[in-house]
Amino acid sequence: MRIGIHTSIAGALENAALKAVELGANTFQIFSASPRMWRAGPAKPEQIARLKAVRAKHDLAPLVIHDNYLINLAAREPVMRARSIAAFRGEIERAIAIGAEYLVAHPGSYRGQTIEQGIEAVAEGLVEAARGLKSRCLAILLENTAGSGAQIGSLFEELAELRGRAGRGLGFRIGFCLDTAHALAAGYDVATAKGLRETVKQIERVLGLENVPVIHANDSKAALGSRVDRHQHIGQGYIGLEGFRRILNHPKLRAKAFILETPVDKEDDDRRNVEALKSLCRKSSTTIKRSR
Repeated sequence: MRIGIHTSIAGALENAALKAVELGANTFQIFSASPRMWRAGPAKPEQIARLKAVRAKHDLAPLVIHDNYLINLAAREPVMRARSIAAFRGEIERAIAIGAEYLVAHPGSYRGQTIEQGIEAVAEGLVEAARGLKSRCLAILLENTAGSGAQIGSLFEELAELRGRAGRGLGFRIGFCLDTAHALAAGYDVATAKGLRETVKQIERVLGLENVPVIHANDSKAALGSRVDRHQHIGQGYIGLEGFRRILNHPKLRAKAFILETPVDKEDDDRRNVEALKSLCRKSSTTIKRSR
């Protein structure tokens, strides 16, 4: 199985890969530049080479890049839209150069529009940002959202519609990254056995399980249907240890790359969360109940 975590590129790209190895991960996610700045230069060739060497040595795959927090491809205001499209094009260019397998994107906010107009704006923005760029290795993944405010993507049907509209003019494969905390907050009960069975059926029917290569494994501080996006340590939120055991061991999900985006409240929290996921892959339901 592929169990990983978001790590920092501070100092050099390869530092993120080395940190993943140190934490016991075999896949990882990064920001390719500062997630809170519009402008970002290209990655340095020597750093890319060292990153690829570390990945090859330690079998770190896939590499997932998460896009900039400032980007809103659903925006219609001219300045924000132009900045968002340019920034996302930069994300694609860096992802190709770095050799990432996946680029995860939040669909954005449709505030001031209808949801249909917002979805169309995102699809158009993706196509414009990617114009002239192609890669056989890189896929763009649309991430589900918790559904607060005017977020697009809290419903699987919205993600599927986005893929259908953007995929026709995009020179990249397009799929989905599913966040467990976002799904729960949006009303998909991934915490119970019955709820997970139903959610997987919906994923299969609406999105296609083959189009979901990455799962953001995050427990949730917010309850089912709350529409609040707050991540929690594995086993300490509303999904819980038993919920994650079922998710990780579900026969239709085990082949996915599970990547943590959990908080760091105390030293070594990252290692504890990685170890929690890895242990749940091996433990039976009875063992977990006895340990709680």
